[in-house]
Amino acid sequence: MTNEWELLTAWREGNSQAGNDLVGIHFPAISRFFRGKLGDDVEDIIQQTFLACVEGRDRIEGSSFRSYLFGVATRRLFAHLRSRYQSQGRDMDFSVRSLADLGTTPSEGVARNQRAHLLQSALLQIPVDAQIALELAYWEGLSGSEIAAALQIEEGTVRSRLSRARAHLRKAVTAMGGDPVSLFGSAGVPED
Repeated sequence: MTNEWELLTAWREGNSQAGNDLVGIHFPAISRFFRGKLGDDVEDIIQQTFLACVEGRDRIEGSSFRSYLFGVATRRLFAHLRSRYQSQGRDMDFSVRSLADLGTTPSEGVARNQRAHLLQSALLQIPVDAQIALELAYWEGLSGSEIAAALQIEEGTVRSRLSRARAHLRKAVTAMGGDPVSLFGSAGVPED
């Protein structure tokens, strides 16, 4: 089986089937990544993300393709949010600002399930970089080193960011009238 870096190289050299294969593998995860933050109208930003992978030459040595792809997706998300909200004079510090602060709403699909809606709403209340770290760790299954590569931070910073993110999430769920134990199980959001 051809690995993902080889598919990307082939796609960059004009092999459209390699591009189709690569997009097919990763489209669900990238779509989920953006829909959880921007709602259902994300086709353009998904396309921009994959195009940036093809046009970019910033392969992160030693990282997995998934960490590279989520790194590109994160940078696209931040650029999108900056362009959408900077004209309104809003502070764009993603370590402080949440998507709720920026005025985005949870996707309609998540709202069908009350627990998922509570979790999604709570995630929107926490800083964007904390939300991304949690999603990469728990939804996408990236390791600490992969998250570090994707976010271009030290691996130790990933652990502390995840710890703070979990605390933010517990606090947000509680503030919304939810019970972290009922939402996340008897242990609540794991400490570490």
